[in-house]
Amino acid sequence: MSDIENQYSKYDCLLLKNQLCFPLYAASREILRKYTPLLKELDLTYTQYIVMMVLWEEKELKVTELGSRLFLDTGTLSPLLKSMEKKNLLRRTRSKSDERIVMVAITEEGQALREKACTVPQQIGGCVNLNQEEAETLYKLLYKILNC
Repeated sequence: MSDIENQYSKYDCLLLKNQLCFPLYAASREILRKYTPLLKELDLTYTQYIVMMVLWEEKELKVTELGSRLFLDTGTLSPLLKSMEKKNLLRRTRSKSDERIVMVAITEEGQALREKACTVPQQIGGCVNLNQEEAETLYKLLYKILNC
């Protein structure tokens, strides 16, 4: 192998086409772009929407548990939850048993928003060019990356 060929192969790892992170990043941005108009109708950002999904399921949980489920730290969650509380979608309270623990609970208004949000997953699914098997495989692979 010549010096020039060796030099090119040395830098192949830096080619954009050889990066797993780039299509993940670009696909994520594209999906979020498609969510934006749908969530605007609900007056939610994407991050607020995923908070609501957890609250629709759990009704009440610790802020730390919410952060763990969403892969978000408390520094990101605190201002987000504060703005959602102003919209009366949730309420934050201190645990009676341990005041260091902040609990988040869905409000009636937050629960009512669930009905309006029901069509969002189907609408997004229609924008993603994957069949059911491909979507399930991608889902499993992405969680494999997240759980490493």
